[in-house]
Amino acid sequence: MILNHDLIAKYNVPGPRYTSYPTVPHWETAPTQEQWRKSVRTRFEETNDEQGISIYIHLPFCESLCTYCGCNTRITVNHGVEVPYMNAILKEWELYKETFGGTPKIKELHLGGGTPTFFSPENLKILVEGILKDSLIADNHEFSFEGHPRNTTADHLQVLYDLGFRRLSLGIQDFDEKVQITVNRIQPFYMVKEVVDVARRIGYKSINFDLIYGLPFQTLESIERTFSLVNQLRPERIAFYSYAHVPWVKPGQRRFTEMDLPSDSYKRALYELGKELLENAGYIEVGMDHFSLPEDDLYIALKEHRLHRNFMGYTTDHNELMIGLGVSSISDSWDMFAQNVKVVEEYYRILEEGDLPIYRGHVLNPEDLLIRRKILNLMCHFETDVADLMRYELQWIMIRNKLTPLIKDELAAINGTTVYILDAGRPFVRNICMAFDYRISDPRSMTNVFSTTV
Repeated sequence: MILNHDLIAKYNVPGPRYTSYPTVPHWETAPTQEQWRKSVRTRFEETNDEQGISIYIHLPFCESLCTYCGCNTRITVNHGVEVPYMNAILKEWELYKETFGGTPKIKELHLGGGTPTFFSPENLKILVEGILKDSLIADNHEFSFEGHPRNTTADHLQVLYDLGFRRLSLGIQDFDEKVQITVNRIQPFYMVKEVVDVARRIGYKSINFDLIYGLPFQTLESIERTFSLVNQLRPERIAFYSYAHVPWVKPGQRRFTEMDLPSDSYKRALYELGKELLENAGYIEVGMDHFSLPEDDLYIALKEHRLHRNFMGYTTDHNELMIGLGVSSISDSWDMFAQNVKVVEEYYRILEEGDLPIYRGHVLNPEDLLIRRKILNLMCHFETDVADLMRYELQWIMIRNKLTPLIKDELAAINGTTVYILDAGRPFVRNICMAFDYRISDPRSMTNVFSTTV
């Protein structure tokens, strides 16, 4: 078998994270307003009673720029932006409720950003109550929000808890002071501990930490110190994911240089150390770059084969209809994707005209739908059945040829009609998924499109 650093050099190519298939750069045929509304209504009628729907609300405002961030944000200290933006979201939601033609049953609700806790507790209450008004709430609903440790107050936590939120995600990234200063995300350990302690006293059942490896000036020693502090707080879930260096998309990342970033092999060593420390602390790997304690719902969903992946990341159930509200949000009706415009002022203008503020998307063809399921299975369960693919001889030959080097390097295996990702292949799950992605012919041609895979 090739040595690990050789595998990294061989497979560390630009590649998607597969929160969707096809991935956004490969979207081709955008739905019209009429097509999109029809698809949403059809999926709603077919799945609302049994599955319910998922809602993602993008709240883009931040008071300062975190320079590692790849999200769609608007930097401002003017909190007068809160009410107009909330009113626009509620107007968009009314348009969707008209489209449904029935009462939505909300299974998942997630507030992301940006910084959702930029908004005051009072305004978040008005927003969420406006979403829940005239809707049903599923018995096993899961409401979650992202918080910044610097501005998530006890009032934020209590107000959202009273509205049904039980999951909190905190963007930690790293506890090392030099790293925090470099990426402009400064939050001392005591500050994070205070938020966690208050959330647990109130009754939140699941707390997630976002941690990133591959940030400027990270070392093995700093990763070890960070995870020692993380283990003192014992969040139920941890997302430990690769820093995506895309300065051609996010100019804020140019505030440090590639010389400040760890090399490919050292970056992977940072991950392997973090993973080892997590496993030693009792965390279990769930999907790609996610870990949870065994009593958490995420691990239970994995064991029960319910784990799903969408634009919100890993979720505990599969909802075929996901509505994204707010600028840049992406909606998914299973056979179509639609993304909202990214500029706040344009978002307001389109809503004033009475249209849904979508500007691009993709209508999935039968081959897209088939491949989508394969990639979802690989991302969630590290295996997928390919019996139906084998019936399409030419397509299967192409996939098999792209899998061959991965099989030779003992990263993947085929047993009968099942493709498996082996333990050694889990760091390369994105590469294995790419073997199924017929829209990617040469991964190295995707430079300045995707971040690297390892």
